[in-house]
This record gives sequence, structure tokens and C-alpha cells, in this order.
Amino acid sequence: MRAPVKTLAAVLAAMSASACVSLLPKSDPAVLYRFDVDPVGGEAQAPANQVGLLKPPARFPQASAGDRILTVTGGQAAYIAAARWVAPASVLFDEAVARGFDGNPGAARLVTRGEVARADMALRLDVRTFETVYDSGPEAAPQVVIRVRAALTRANDRSLVGERMFEQTVRAGDNRVGAIVAAYDQAVTTIVRDLVAWTNQAAAG
Repeated sequence: MRAPVKTLAAVLAAMSASACVSLLPKSDPAVLYRFDVDPVGGEAQAPANQVGLLKPPARFPQASAGDRILTVTGGQAAYIAAARWVAPASVLFDEAVARGFDGNPGAARLVTRGEVARADMALRLDVRTFETVYDSGPEAAPQVVIRVRAALTRANDRSLVGERMFEQTVRAGDNRVGAIVAAYDQAVTTIVRDLVAWTNQAAAG
């Protein structure tokens, strides 16, 4: 898990700017990672005037939605060799958001499909960016960049309650997979916390 991140500069230089190439060796098993997101709240009692939210799965860019860790160097894209998410990144992100609302001491709570509780509003998340950016060269510590657009609408007439773009950029401690995953943890945790706080405020308003 402490293996350095390796890039294939010669291969990347030959690819087009829009292409994604896999750096996963056929002979080496992949090490699996997941988000270790801190809970947003504690065991505080939920308020009586709860607002039920129906949240469909977040939309993700195709290149980063799967279980491979996407990297970008200049105009070239690649995947980290021998490292994968334990599940598709889109699924892990939705699970992190659900955990955030589970520990939410505010009014907003997620309503699952088929649940008896009424959904007062709908929360839609559009993940615009979810990638590891080598902005200082392929050997330097990269930064994790996550951008998420949130839109909150009323369930009865679909009128817009509020929308906001959430963005986090976290520099990894070094150019190693473990440090990069830790940067994802920090970025996702902050976005989930900000999202839950904003949803509470918007729903109450």
C-alpha cells in the first residue's frame, strides 16, 4: 500500500488528450481502497420538523465513475497502476453522502425509495470533477480535485429551492497511493459536511 505511483510518460505522450489508458499491470493484483470518511455528526436527537429528501444516485463523469483511480497530467489522462477502489467511485461517494445524512443533527434526512416517510424535496448531485491532478509534474505529489453541483427542488412542483457548487482541492502528502487516497478522504469528508450543512439551511428556509 506504500508503493509509489508510477506513470508511463512515453505512453501518455502518444495518446490523444481525451484518451484514458490503463496502467494496471496484468501480472500484479490490484490493491483495493475505499473512502474513510469521518462522520458528519454525532448521536444528537433529530429535530421534530424533519425534511425528507429523495436523492437519486449522483451523476459522475464516465472516466472516474468506475473503480479505477483517474489521474490527469496536462492534457493526458491515465489510471494508477495496481490500485482500485473497492467499489465504483460513484457508489462509494453516494455511500459517503448517505453516512453524512445519517449523522446529521439538522432537519434534513434522506428518504429511501419505497420508504413510507414522505419526501418533501429532491436533492440531485452532479459530480463534475473527481480526479488526481499532477499539476507539478509526474513525480511530484499530486492534488485531488472534486467538484460537485447540488440542486435542491421541491417534490410537489419541482421548483428550485437552491443550488450550489461544492469544490475541494487537497494536496497529497507525497506521490504514493496511500497519500492520494488520504487526500480523497479529506476532500470527500469536507464536501459531505458542507453539503449537509447547506441542505439543512436551504431546506429550513
